[in-house]
Amino acid sequence: MVKSNFREWTLDKIDDTFGLEMVRQLPVLDKLLSFEYELDDYEKRFLNELRETYFLGGDDWNEAELENKIISPLFVFSKIDNRKFVYFLERELSVVIDDYELSGKVDGMIATGFRNPKKPFFCMNEYKRATDPNGDPKGQALIAMLVAQKLNDNKKPILGCFIVGRHWCFMALVDKKYAISHSFACDDDEIYDIYRILKSLRYQIDILAS
Repeated sequence: MVKSNFREWTLDKIDDTFGLEMVRQLPVLDKLLSFEYELDDYEKRFLNELRETYFLGGDDWNEAELENKIISPLFVFSKIDNRKFVYFLERELSVVIDDYELSGKVDGMIATGFRNPKKPFFCMNEYKRATDPNGDPKGQALIAMLVAQKLNDNKKPILGCFIVGRHWCFMALVDKKYAISHSFACDDDEIYDIYRILKSLRYQIDILAS
């Protein structure tokens, strides 16, 4: 049995080891991204303030500042949490897949459970920059999603996201296939799209967790 931390994994290594395949589209990701939502004036004002906060200095933030000033406010404002599932931060996931004992800390996840995560349906990883000595953002998000899939007995689609500075990319994993969206920037009007997708995420996970 090989013990392996999430930070050791890249997309190529995951594909080669577990037989995954990247595809251009998956219906579950298309559904997540195409969700329609009309923002009210209060929501627009709040999002504009976040956008300006990043614009004034976000490129120089460390990961803790990125998390606390942009990522968590967006998740909290989208009202993910309820008594059915919650957005958890810095929680451990682990599982055995084939000959690998996979484990690691996930920057953010949405999972059933009120005080502690049980079944995860969404995994998120954040990076200050695309080139990082501590791992590959896409690979680290995907390996956490693969673990989440296993914890759901391989029966549920798993959603995910990786964030590099201002750029957000959403992901989906279904069986052995995964897809990655184009990026959305939090320092321009695309922050409205990020918020809309997070509202969609709450709706989609409510279905998955039922």
